[in-house]
Amino acid sequence: MTALNENYLKLPGSYLFSTIAKKVAAYKEAHPNQSVISLGIGDVSQPLVPAVVEALHRASDEMGQRETFRGYGPEQGYAFLREAIVKHDYQNRGIPLSADEIFISDGAKSDVANFQELFASSCKVALQNPVYPVYLDTNVMAGRTGVFENGRFGGVIYLPCTEENNFVPQLPKEHADIIYLCSPNNPTGATLSKAELKKWVDYASEHHSIILYDSAYEAYITQPGIPHSIYEIPGAEKVAVEFRSFSKTAGFTGTRCAYTVVPKVVQVTAADGMLHSLHALWLRRQTTKFNGVPYIVQRAAEAVYSAQGQQQIKAVIDGYRQNAEVILNALRKAGLTAFGGVNAPYIWLKTPKGLDSWSFFDKLLTEAQVVGTPGVGFGTCGEGFFRLTAFNTLQLTKQAAARVASLKF
Repeated sequence: MTALNENYLKLPGSYLFSTIAKKVAAYKEAHPNQSVISLGIGDVSQPLVPAVVEALHRASDEMGQRETFRGYGPEQGYAFLREAIVKHDYQNRGIPLSADEIFISDGAKSDVANFQELFASSCKVALQNPVYPVYLDTNVMAGRTGVFENGRFGGVIYLPCTEENNFVPQLPKEHADIIYLCSPNNPTGATLSKAELKKWVDYASEHHSIILYDSAYEAYITQPGIPHSIYEIPGAEKVAVEFRSFSKTAGFTGTRCAYTVVPKVVQVTAADGMLHSLHALWLRRQTTKFNGVPYIVQRAAEAVYSAQGQQQIKAVIDGYRQNAEVILNALRKAGLTAFGGVNAPYIWLKTPKGLDSWSFFDKLLTEAQVVGTPGVGFGTCGEGFFRLTAFNTLQLTKQAAARVASLKF
């Protein structure tokens, strides 16, 4: 018999959002006349903006003509998109990256999941608790953890993000090889200031660690002084890889496009002590395992950076920010304590006394027909908390908010 990778057996029974989907489907089947509104999974509701759609159409027409047809593209992405990204997202902020340090992909989730392949299975992983499950689960699959007991995997450095520390992780007292940070954070909505982020860059420099920095929600930052990129911190280009996505910025959840920044000066150590470029290793991985993002999708992503695209996308993001404000106001009206929703599209609320995360999920679903995400699904420090998202339509968000505000706690 063929042996399996037994690390998969360490994982809990199902992915968090699969469990939620099953619960909601069962409720709908039992209550077909009830209107259920989802403020749970982070999918967007607004369509692609006109500038992006027009670019898709133009690129599709090109693919139908012999003279402009394109087959396999460069695995790292077309130069036109990489150059637009590095100019708009980095060089305009005074960050001296180059276009060939950008890798276009089909999603930040894919890249975050795949990037850990470059590191030895013996590497010690540190991540925030609560945490986006993909960071943790992919390291479990790779054999970098122990077994799952009492809500935790052995061999992982958990960084508690609690109400007491404003959901900001503190530096570990032990050595970590790989550090996952997400700011603005999913699920808590918290952000890292430049001073706080500098501590992590300094730690990584001292410990020869690698920071995997997820900034997929940076477009939602509204307050001044909060870094949009880890590379705003001096020295970060030597210790950090950054992941970004067009999904929540430009509605590409179904179109699929993202990018990862791997500076050429980031290095990792082999068993013989030799240093190797992480950039070169990721390029080797991508050229072996990835054939690139479709040309038409990359042209659509390029349109995000046009003057028209920027204006249209800002209007969409402003709409989601308005949704977050509606949700926050409703929660306060209901007497609930809530966090986030200012620099992030996520609202992190404290469940009422006597209700754990899943009990609160059941109450919202059965009494208000509103779906959210139990905080404990993101880790032990998420118990007693609950995540709502601002990605539904304004009309449905207002309806859901009114339902929640009318509940008795």
